[in-house]
Amino acid sequence: MKFTTMAAAAALAIGLTSAQAEPVKVGMITTLSGGGAGLGIDVRDGFMLAVKQAGNPDLEVVIEDDQRKPDIAVQLADKMVQSEKVDVLTGIIWSNLAMAVVPAVTAQGKFYLSPNAGPSALAGKGCHPNYFNVAWQNDNLHEAAGAYANFEGFKNSFILAPNYPAGKDALTGYKRMYQGDVAGELYTKLGQTDYAAELAQIRASGADSVYFFLPGGMGISFLKQYKDSGIDLPVVGPAFSFDQGILQAVGDAALGVKNTSQWSKDIEAPANKAFVEAFQAEYGRLPSLYASQGFDTANLLLSAMAKADVKDADAFRAALEEADFASTRGNFKFGPNHHPIQDIYVREVIKEGDVYTNKIIGKALTSHADAYWSECSM
Repeated sequence: MKFTTMAAAAALAIGLTSAQAEPVKVGMITTLSGGGAGLGIDVRDGFMLAVKQAGNPDLEVVIEDDQRKPDIAVQLADKMVQSEKVDVLTGIIWSNLAMAVVPAVTAQGKFYLSPNAGPSALAGKGCHPNYFNVAWQNDNLHEAAGAYANFEGFKNSFILAPNYPAGKDALTGYKRMYQGDVAGELYTKLGQTDYAAELAQIRASGADSVYFFLPGGMGISFLKQYKDSGIDLPVVGPAFSFDQGILQAVGDAALGVKNTSQWSKDIEAPANKAFVEAFQAEYGRLPSLYASQGFDTANLLLSAMAKADVKDADAFRAALEEADFASTRGNFKFGPNHHPIQDIYVREVIKEGDVYTNKIIGKALTSHADAYWSECSM
C-alpha cells in the first residue's frame, strides 16, 4: 500500500514559511494492516492533519505499510532511501521494527523522527545525532505507573508484557519506580490473544494488583478475559492499553482503570484543544495518543523546515533540537539524547455519553527524563 501526498494540495494553512532551498521528502513506514493497524493509522492521520493544516508546498510525504513485519520494514526503508531519495523517515510503531530500521537509516545520513517506538537501545549508548523521539522513551509511562502504584499502596504486583524490546523496557520501567514486591513476572507472545494460562497464574500468585502492557488487540483480549475471569484485583497499565481506539472495543471492562500517559484530550494547552477539535472534524472520531504523537512529529518537522535547509544536516539538526512548535502536550523539550523531557499524567477510564474515554486525575511525574540519557555520548 502506497500513498504520495503533496502538502500543496492542502486546504488549510497556519502561516509557516519554509527556509528550504529544496522540498523535503518524508518516508513514513507504519503499520496499516494486520494486528496493530489502528495504531499506525492514527499516527498517519495525526501526521497528515498537521501537513494539511500547514499547506507547505515544500513537503512531500510517501506512506508505506510495514504489516508489522521487520523484514518488510527493512525492505521499505531501503527503497525509501535508495529509490525514493527521502530526507527524513518516520512512522514506525513497534520497537523491534525500529531496531531493524533506525540504526541503518541514520548511519546513511538520514533523519529519523519517531512518533512512537522508543527502545532503550536507541536512548543510551545507541543514540544518534540524527535520531529524535517525539513520543517518549519506552520505559517512561511504565515508570510513571510504578510511581502511581506506590501512591496507591500496592505492595505485591503481578506484571506482564509481550516478549519484544518494548515489553522488556516496560517491565524494567515499572520496576525502576515501583517499591513493592513482584508476585509474578511474565513475557507473553507478541500478538497473543488467549490469556487463560496467564490469568490462572495471576489468580494463584497472591498479588494485590496487576500491571500489564499489552498494546492494540492484545490489550483488548486481555481486559475482556480478565473481567470474565472474576479476578478482583486492581489493574494499572500504560495508555497504550487504554487508548481511544482500544476503549470502544473493551467497553465496560475498562471503566475506572487508571493508566499513565504523557497526553490526554483534556490537557489544557491551546494547541491540544485545537488539535482535538480539528481531528474530530477531519476524521469523525476522537484522537488517540498515537494520533497526537503523529501530529506533534509533523509539527516538529515543519518547525525545523521553517528555519533550516534539510541538506544542511547540522543546521537542520539544531532546528529540530529547538523543538520550536506548539505541542499538544503543552511544555515540550528534548533532552541531550533527543528524547522528550515531559510531564506524565494519571488518567481514569470514564464514559462520556456512549463514548469510552479518559480523563486526567493527577500527575505521576513532572518534567521527567529517561534513565539512559547519561549513556549517550552525543
